[in-house]
Amino acid sequence: MEEAMAGCSVAGGACSTVANSSGAHVYLNRTQGGCVLFHAAREAGAELKEISWGFGPESDYRVILTVCSSTDPPTWVSLQDKYEQRVHVPNMTSLRIDNLTPGDSGQYRARISFTGGKEFNMNFHLTVYAPVPLPQIWVTSSSITAGWCNVTLECRAQGAMEDLKVTWESKGLPEELEQRGTPGPAPNSWTLDLSLPLSQPNPRLTCVLSNPLDQKTATTDLGAICVPDSHAVTGPGLLAHLLRAVIAVLFFLGAGLCLWKTRDKKQKMEPGRAPPGGLWAPLPGYQGATSGRKVASQSCL
Repeated sequence: MEEAMAGCSVAGGACSTVANSSGAHVYLNRTQGGCVLFHAAREAGAELKEISWGFGPESDYRVILTVCSSTDPPTWVSLQDKYEQRVHVPNMTSLRIDNLTPGDSGQYRARISFTGGKEFNMNFHLTVYAPVPLPQIWVTSSSITAGWCNVTLECRAQGAMEDLKVTWESKGLPEELEQRGTPGPAPNSWTLDLSLPLSQPNPRLTCVLSNPLDQKTATTDLGAICVPDSHAVTGPGLLAHLLRAVIAVLFFLGAGLCLWKTRDKKQKMEPGRAPPGGLWAPLPGYQGATSGRKVASQSCL
């Protein structure tokens, strides 16, 4: 039989990868938004009668469409709403699906019928991966004790995570730490705890986020974090520092306001100053008697 093929090309670029084939089973990985081309094998010299294309496991298998000749349009059987705008039949033995989504992952089957009653099945196992998001490295905690820098790092990313693999790679770490595998590869570990000697200059750590088709990386310089008395603080640590700073500012503002009010009150109560509520004035008929008594005047407005 002819070799099974996978891949496709569209206007503006190609979207194809090498497919792993094992007899009547072909395994393909594709990226969301791309396309896939299924090509059914056929016996040399055998006359092809019909091909039906279906989707789903054995327990829920459904025929999508059938093709009886290279000139007639395909006959839709089911799942037309899902595939009609994205499925194309370039020739009698090929099926292409455009604008792939993770929901297109699963098993597809081509049932090939030849004249004389002979049939042959080919199974295509498709996995559609979402694009790998760009990771970020956060320092969730850091401290320096007895010449060592203790750091907890977290690799974060937005979007779907279930199909992603996380690996930590290092550069510039002491040889003994490399031999112990710290940090080394840490599959599917989003958090990494490290204790590094302060004497080590500028070690670097890289978080590698990947799936079988793509990978993205983020790198941090531990030398900028492991600095005595001035090591960087980010993430939750930074929020705690900001909160303490705001509380301190509010405390000093409140203390200053209280002091100002107390001082103003003392100034108003000094001798020779009028207390709140009125001015000092002599009694009616006062002719300059030797008495120093003063009475507050009253007025009606």
